[in-house]
Amino acid sequence: MSDPTPAGSTGQSPALPLEGRLVLLGVTGSIAAYKAAELLRELVRAGAEVQVMMSEAATHFIGPLTMEALSGRAVMLDPLELQSDSRIGHIVAADTADAILVAPATARWLGAMANGLANDVITATCLASSAPVVVGPAMDGDMYLHPATVANVARLREFGYSVIDPGIGSLASGQEGVGRLMDLPVLVEAVAEAVAGRPTRQPDPAARPPRVEPPRRDLADWHIVISAGGNAEPIDPVRFVGNRSSGKMGMAVAEAALARGACVTLVKGTTSVDPPEGATVVEAETAAEMREAVLGALPGADALIMAAAVADFRPIARAEAKLERADGLDLRLEPTEDILAEAAAQARATGAGPTGRAVIVGFAAETGSLARAPEKAARKGVDLLVANDVSEPGSGFGTDTDRVTIVVPGSEPEPWPQLSKREVAERLLDRVAALRAPTGAE
Repeated sequence: MSDPTPAGSTGQSPALPLEGRLVLLGVTGSIAAYKAAELLRELVRAGAEVQVMMSEAATHFIGPLTMEALSGRAVMLDPLELQSDSRIGHIVAADTADAILVAPATARWLGAMANGLANDVITATCLASSAPVVVGPAMDGDMYLHPATVANVARLREFGYSVIDPGIGSLASGQEGVGRLMDLPVLVEAVAEAVAGRPTRQPDPAARPPRVEPPRRDLADWHIVISAGGNAEPIDPVRFVGNRSSGKMGMAVAEAALARGACVTLVKGTTSVDPPEGATVVEAETAAEMREAVLGALPGADALIMAAAVADFRPIARAEAKLERADGLDLRLEPTEDILAEAAAQARATGAGPTGRAVIVGFAAETGSLARAPEKAARKGVDLLVANDVSEPGSGFGTDTDRVTIVVPGSEPEPWPQLSKREVAERLLDRVAALRAPTGAE
């Protein structure tokens, strides 16, 4: 049998142009930022390890979670952020990078960099690094050809930066001309040329920015209904009966569930924070509206997490016109519907989800004592109750932390230490996944 290996060949695949190299990819706030995910992939295909840096504006065009999942490293967003060992993150990256690629680069970023303004993590890292820098501008054609931009590009080239002029084609403005981000293979090739012949800066992976575990996608087949915020029960067109709920806990649960792959229906009451991107949001200002939204979304759901502070009372009568102060106010209230108990009963009566009924989770805000929490969990018919003393420092409405106690009917209450709301959310979702009931279970 003849040898298929060509004469003079070793039979080994040629080394990738960026094999063993750490490339910092800086993404700024251009509409072309959506191409950064594929640019990252091109760098990885060329053998590079990639650490992503993003300006605040860039996060409006592409999410850091996407870049983190593709790179395996936490995205650098803040030049002041410290690593777990107290090292300054952008300094570590600057010292260990083999090359820096900023693409897309906006006119604003070019101007800041040309004048040495460390106003974001990307400029700060470039100023602190001796690694070669490749820049791929992307902007409107007239903007790129403006004398200020031309001067800034010329100055960056004087620094030794390799600025790859943008291509010609259709622009976001609807015009045709120069300004399109250069083809991605061209940018990768420019990075390879910049490091050619240079020794690897830090072959020891331990000296490089730490890798992170890829995000969990264990809830990818789940539909989770989450309520968040409070209610505003109208007295008249101007005034209402409400509570102090900020919605932060419910939003944290929604963010965590989305990050783990779940489809999230967010029933949003009155909140001080915006809902996370990716959730299906149903506005529900009153308890009645929240009841309708929750019970309507529950069939087919895998879990209901009632983090909202549902109003317990509402005015018996609502004035159609603004009440005058001089007339006084005799306010009579009536109880609202018990949404949580009704949802628990509905889940048990109808079943939901392909692998079993929905797991029902309630929240109970108490003051002074959590002694009533086990009785409340049993009375409501929930699978799990999250109880917290809102009078305790760091565990009330509007805080970024919580100290909760987990109550599962038939089990001893389980107090958790003070955690961030996101940490509470992650732990709670772990418990919900463990509680998922088999088909037909009560």
